[in-house]
Amino acid sequence: MLNNILCATDGSKSSEKAVDFAIKLAQRESAKLTFVTVSLVAGDATAKSYFWDSDVARAGDAQIDKELSTAEAKAKAAGLANYSSATVYGKNIAASLIEFAESSGYDHIVTGSIGRTGVSRLLLGSIAYEVVAKAHCPVTIVR
Repeated sequence: MLNNILCATDGSKSSEKAVDFAIKLAQRESAKLTFVTVSLVAGDATAKSYFWDSDVARAGDAQIDKELSTAEAKAKAAGLANYSSATVYGKNIAASLIEFAESSGYDHIVTGSIGRTGVSRLLLGSIAYEVVAKAHCPVTIVR
């Protein structure tokens, strides 16, 4: 039985499918659902840097807000009552997701994958693959 589901979202088509799947899974299991996105740059780090300006930082925050509010709107429209969202900061997306899931007590992770194969997967890696390989709990990859 699942109690706490974590769904990674980044606004991509594959993560939109993952959001839809996670909502249905949470409904079926009567589980809490949390949508999470990973920001590669923390707001306090940009404030201390000469390389970032406030307009760029605000644009990044606005994109994150849009990704999470879109997922929350889908959950609300589906009648799901027990959902929330979070932003995690870290330079390695997969490691940040895994650490957040483990430290917060999630027992299932849902993520999207664009399904890279061959040389592109070798060169670019796969966030979904790393999550599956290193997560403490079951992971569902939605394509």
